[in-house]
Amino acid sequence: MFQSDTARLLCRLLILVAAMMVGAPGHAQSVSAPQARVIHLDAAGKDYLPILTGPPESVSMESGLVILAPNRTVGKHSTKEHEELLIVLEGEGQMIFSDGSTLPVKRDTALYCPPRTEHDVKNTGNAPLRYIYVVAEVR
Repeated sequence: MFQSDTARLLCRLLILVAAMMVGAPGHAQSVSAPQARVIHLDAAGKDYLPILTGPPESVSMESGLVILAPNRTVGKHSTKEHEELLIVLEGEGQMIFSDGSTLPVKRDTALYCPPRTEHDVKNTGNAPLRYIYVVAEVR
C-alpha cells in the first residue's frame, strides 16, 4: 500500500490537473460532465492498471499505474500532442530520451515530459518501479 503522504500528494496532483483541464481555453463544453469519484489502485498481479481513459471519465485526461520489474522498460514512445506527468511512488530508474539524455526517476519525485517528445522509462533498480502517469491533450 502507498504511504499516506504519497497518496495525498498524488490525489492533490490529480485534482489539480483535472481542474486545469476543465478550465482550459477552447474546452468543448458539449462533452458530458465527468463525475467526481474515488478510483481504487488495486494492481495486484498486474504490471499496468488504467486509472482514467479519457471521455467520458474525464475531459481529456488519461492516466495509469505502471509497475516495472527490474531491468524492464515501458518501450520507446512519443507524447505526440500530449503533455505527460510521471509521479514516482516507489523504486528508481531513468527516463531516456531519443537524443540519449536521461532524467533520474526516483521515489517521491514527479517528472514532466513536453509534447512531441520521444522517450522510454527503464527500471534501473533491484525492486519494482511503481509510478502513475497522467497525460493531457494540448489544446
